[in-house]
Amino acid sequence: MVRIERHLQSRQRGDATFTWRSRFAALAVGLATVAVGAATPLATAQPAPTGDLRWESCPAEYELDPASDQCASVTVPRNYADPAAGTIDVLVTRHRAEDPGSRRGVLFTNPGGPGGDAIGSNSMFADILPDAVSAQWDLIGVQPRGLPGAGAVECTLNPEQTTALGLGFGGAATRSACESAAPGTTAHLTTENTARDWEQVRLALGEDVIDIYGLSYGTILGSTYATLFPQHTGRMVLDSAVDQHWLWNDVLWQQNDGYKRRFYDLMDWLAANDDTYGLGDTPLKVYQRWSDRIVQEAGGNPTLAPPPAQVGDVPPGLEALADAYRRGVDLTGPARVQFEAFVRSLGDPSHTQMSSSIYVLTRQMLPARNNWPLLARMIRDGVDAIPEGAGLNDLSEQELERIAQSQMMQSLVLCNENSVADRPDRIPGWLFSTFVTGDLFELIGYGYSAGTFCAGAPPVAALPTLSNTGLATAPLVLQGMRDPQTPYQGGVKLAHDMGANLVTVEGGDHGAGIQGGNAVVDQAVTEYLESGHTTVTHAPEAPITAPL
Repeated sequence: MVRIERHLQSRQRGDATFTWRSRFAALAVGLATVAVGAATPLATAQPAPTGDLRWESCPAEYELDPASDQCASVTVPRNYADPAAGTIDVLVTRHRAEDPGSRRGVLFTNPGGPGGDAIGSNSMFADILPDAVSAQWDLIGVQPRGLPGAGAVECTLNPEQTTALGLGFGGAATRSACESAAPGTTAHLTTENTARDWEQVRLALGEDVIDIYGLSYGTILGSTYATLFPQHTGRMVLDSAVDQHWLWNDVLWQQNDGYKRRFYDLMDWLAANDDTYGLGDTPLKVYQRWSDRIVQEAGGNPTLAPPPAQVGDVPPGLEALADAYRRGVDLTGPARVQFEAFVRSLGDPSHTQMSSSIYVLTRQMLPARNNWPLLARMIRDGVDAIPEGAGLNDLSEQELERIAQSQMMQSLVLCNENSVADRPDRIPGWLFSTFVTGDLFELIGYGYSAGTFCAGAPPVAALPTLSNTGLATAPLVLQGMRDPQTPYQGGVKLAHDMGANLVTVEGGDHGAGIQGGNAVVDQAVTEYLESGHTTVTHAPEAPITAPL
């Protein structure tokens, strides 16, 4: 998902240096025969329907080439259940098939979120997906309602709401800030309404059937469209899928353990690449370098438990007691880092891990291994390793405003359709992680699961029960085994609910099909979109293509 830890970003806006421009660059072998749905004959080349859209250049801020990417607007009901409630204009972009003679149809794309900008991301899908896909399909991005170009929410936070947002009560603060002039006006921001916007765009395009590539939250949006309009749904790739029964509190809760596991994967990788980065030849040594860098930057140390000690961590002269030493280190490590952080905060309450940009970036950059080389250099060299122009302070005022708008829209959608019961028994964990340790690997999941984030902003709609009823072709799910953002078991469950065929991808990259360099995943996507079936059920981890 395009980061749903907005609580983190609202609290860390002044120091975080992760830039939205790099999200897609960052995200982005056994073979067995399996049919995905019934065998489908190869499609013949189709001329692009004329429809009734007026295609023009896209807004200048997207910097899209008008020769290949155009935009248009489609007028849709603000509230499909209440046609008298007015309309909004939804921005649509089209990246035309690069080989018009072999054009097969349209492929609707969504980058995730909720809150991902579908206009800027659509051309990135064209660049990242296999060449055969961009050659044969018009890629269509429909801006999700609530974002710029689609009835953008207008929210003004007063000081009390800002304080509530910073303390973790983001849902109520956001809803109040965005409804200050007219209560109830944000209730139309739901996944179902956005899926119905897709249907209006399909009609405007003059297409009978759309194919779909949904990433992360886009797997829920695409599945919702397929559930509502199965007769107009063709082939559907669900990349890094989400269990519909986790929406929304449990998604964030499931991420707690996922991010911790992926952090230890990072420590293992850095230790294995000690010759390149010099951060230590054991995960525990790397962890200590990481912790030291955070203390140097912020004055406070991380409270995430250190990785297990290995033989190489035993000091000289204690080899005879190696097992006892390692057990002692592992037993006391979690409490030790908590105590050290507490003592440092007593000296200065501002000395916390949350004020370290490297700490914040570590969590943000874990889901894509192509980020890891840059993260390694940051741990080794400090924040000076961040490329020029890639920091939050380098963003324009307009870009910052769009990020804030995305955060607001996401908070509204999460609370508007949350279907997971609160867990008050987790309130102590939320209090401790939020107000004592400031541990991002704990507080985000606890805040949502305990119910504090959406407290005061109860749900206003329910997502339709997702199913494959009426689909002519079974979907394809791509799921990373150690993906921290959309954990593997959630993708398996959605694959079951949608009657999809599952491709299990090794490693933990979020966005298995857009990571780049994974020939097996590219084969699966191409085969499936061209024929409706694929021989691939398992794929290796994508290689790191970023410079080491």
